[in-house]
Order: sequence, then structure tokens, then C-alpha cells
Amino acid sequence: MSIATMRQALTGVSGVPVTAYNKNGEVEPRSTATVYRRVAMAGIHNIVAAGNTGEFYALTVEEIRSVHEAAVTGVDGKAPVTAAIGRSLREAVQMARDAAAIGASAVMAHQPVDPFAAPSAQIDYFCKLADASPLPMIAYVRADGFNVEDMVRLARHENIAGIKFATPDLMLLSRAISASDPAGTLFVCGLAESWALSFTAAGARGFTSGLVNVAPKLSLAVHEALASGDYDGARAILNKLEPFERMRTKYRNGANVTVVKEAVTHSGLNVGPVRVPGLPMLDESDREELFRLLRAWEAAGDIQRHGEAPVDTRAAG
Repeated sequence: MSIATMRQALTGVSGVPVTAYNKNGEVEPRSTATVYRRVAMAGIHNIVAAGNTGEFYALTVEEIRSVHEAAVTGVDGKAPVTAAIGRSLREAVQMARDAAAIGASAVMAHQPVDPFAAPSAQIDYFCKLADASPLPMIAYVRADGFNVEDMVRLARHENIAGIKFATPDLMLLSRAISASDPAGTLFVCGLAESWALSFTAAGARGFTSGLVNVAPKLSLAVHEALASGDYDGARAILNKLEPFERMRTKYRNGANVTVVKEAVTHSGLNVGPVRVPGLPMLDESDREELFRLLRAWEAAGDIQRHGEAPVDTRAAG
């Protein structure tokens, strides 16, 4: 996929599906592909395989490739598949090459989590990975410590289609966008729907979403409102989403994926618990609160329950 086409997809909703596990705690490719099919059929613009909502850091390199394969199978060409990559630079380069071989459209590079990483060297990591990647790359900037010059250096790399900006430093975001223009690289809201309005006002376009696993209709409604400049309409939808998103922040975001996976299971597809160190399952009071919210959304026609069979991924190997 060309850089220009990928940038256009990034102006929409970048959905991050969950990874399904079987009763033994192993990745279940068929159920995982079903999750991806649901998200693709809903009309999500860009689908990120094995991102944070897909438990990237809880997966082995081999499991990440399995999720990438399930994503390509489940999406079946209905949207770009952006394969999440990361870890050491050498591992990330190989992941990018593997992603190209299985038919992904782009890659998203997770910011290194090395405790001794220096900000400028982390930018070097992204740039070296973009140099080696056969696919367009999105840089996932998640930590503080970067400056405008760092962001401009990323934005001007010819193989970086976008920067997933996932810190609440709106001043840096706004200054970086101004300084990077007209580099062409998009700055995307990496903090999901809750921050999308503020990020859009600062100049970002598009946003990431874990909510698409549960209520893609609401995610797309937020995007449509923001794209048309209807900030009041977007704010009204965000108020509806607030209890769900706030629940995900519990335990310092330890329940982030847990809430999503339990909601997916509630919809009719059992995707298993979250792997540690994430919170494996909600306690009974939180689960009941979640289910009350989901029932309200169902009654309003915002979501629907599913009972479909998993996608057959045997042909994908």
C-alpha cells in the first residue's frame, strides 16, 4: 500500500482488536479472525493487528505472527491491516518483513520499553526500523521526554505514514504539527475516543480505538462528528462512552483490555481472559456494572449480540 493511501486510512478510525485464547490459554486463530472480521465488516478504516488491546507484550514473537495471519484472514481485504511490531530493533525488522510476506498493508512500531532508552535514541530506533521496513510504518509514541525536533525528525522520514501520538501533552502535539507541516505525515490521536476531540482541535486527524471490538457504531459516530466539525455532537457521544472508558483506566489501566474482552465475550464470542500482568478478569461488581452499561447500549441499538461461528483460518497456515 502506498504512503498516500495509508495516510488516508489513518484519518479514520484505527481499530485494535483483541486476541482470543482457548481454554488452555493459547492463541485461538479462528476466534481471533472472527473478531477481526467483525471489526472489518463494521467499516473501520484501519485495523491494527496485535496492538496493545491485542496484548502485544504478552505474546511471543511466534504468537504475534499468528495474530497477524488471523487478522489478514479475518479482514479479507475489506480494510488495511497494520501489523504491530516491536521489541529489539532486529526482531522488529524481521517482524516487518514477515508482515509484508503475509499480506499486511503497513506496520506500527511500538515505542521501545527499555528502561534505559534515551528519547533521541528512541527516535533513531523508529527511523532505522522505517529504513528497513518494506511496508509503510506508523510510529507509536507513548512516553514523555520528546521535543518538537524529535517529532519533526520522525514526521519527515519518507517511510513513516503517521505518528500515533499517545501522550496527553497537547502543547507538544500542537507545536509538532505546526513545525512538521507540510511534511505530510499525520499525527493521529493514540488515546482513543476520549481524547479525540481535544486532539482534533490541536490538529491531529483520526484516532485509535479498542471500543470497536464492542461498539464500532459509536466509534464511527464520533469520527463522523469530528470530521464534519460537529464538536457538540461528538461531545454528546463521548459522554455516552465515558463510563466504559473510565472503567478501562482502573488499576492504572490494568483493566483496559479486560473490560474490552469481557464485553466481547458478553456479545457471544468467548475470547478468554487477559494474560498477566494485565488484570485477567473483572470482579463481580465491576462485571455487573459493565453488563448494565452494555444492556443499555443494546436497548439503544448501539450494539448487538453475536453468536457466529469462528472464521476458518486453516488455509492461512
